[in-house]
Amino acid sequence: MQGTQAPSAPSPSDPGFKLPEESASPQDSLPQTTPDTAGRPVEVIPGSTTAPVAATDTSSRDLAIGAVVFVVLLVVYFFVRNAYVHHLVVRRVAPSSAGSAGWLLFVGLAFLSAAAVLAIINASKFLTFAVTGPLVAVGVVALVAALFVGRR
Repeated sequence: MQGTQAPSAPSPSDPGFKLPEESASPQDSLPQTTPDTAGRPVEVIPGSTTAPVAATDTSSRDLAIGAVVFVVLLVVYFFVRNAYVHHLVVRRVAPSSAGSAGWLLFVGLAFLSAAAVLAIINASKFLTFAVTGPLVAVGVVALVAALFVGRR
């Protein structure tokens, strides 16, 4: 260890770290003047009728978790689709009709779960009629169609 020196001890005239001296009363540290608005009551308005409530920002972490949940649901729905097609074929439904009914079931479940996942991620942003309405409508129509196509 050439060139390194041990830290020198503080000199006797250097006291090192000193605690600040305590004031006589805790009020000394507070500001001596008050603002003009200090005496007025505080008014909180949760939702004004003139301005719409701002949609909260969705973090990328929430979106990533929602995407992973949605993909896991799609994998589960694919196995449900295969089981439904097999069930229909066993009930002597034509394989082409059973396959169509299975895909309609898959699409219906996918659209309904997409609406649910978006609503859970950020309800104030995605739980609107313009976003959730079409997703739920297509999902319900596909599920009803799967039941009718599977009866042939």
